Amino acid sequence: MASTIQIRVDDELKKKSDELFRDLGTDTTTAIRMFLTRALAVNGFPFEIKRAAINPYEALTEQDILDKLEKSREHAAKGIYKDAAEVSCDMRKKYGL
Repeated sequence: MASTIQIRVDDELKKKSDELFRDLGTDTTTAIRMFLTRALAVNGFPFEIKRAAINPYEALTEQDILDKLEKSREHAAKGIYKDAAEVSCDMRKKYGL
């Protein structure tokens, strides 16, 4: 047996969410099911909830991206970098994955 959950969201939020999840190869309904499943697995919200001083999801400008790329190149030239496996491990720890 399956239950239905109905929620009301702003039209723009729904449109953007549908686009995002479609780009990720799924749909909004499946994403909500994934959220609920993960919440049960971690016995709480499946992400950190806090007030942010800045919006971490705000789009970067082209210049911001170019600046970050340049800094990355400078670090690489100096041998300052992290192995992809180390970055992946850090992310798993940070996000409880």
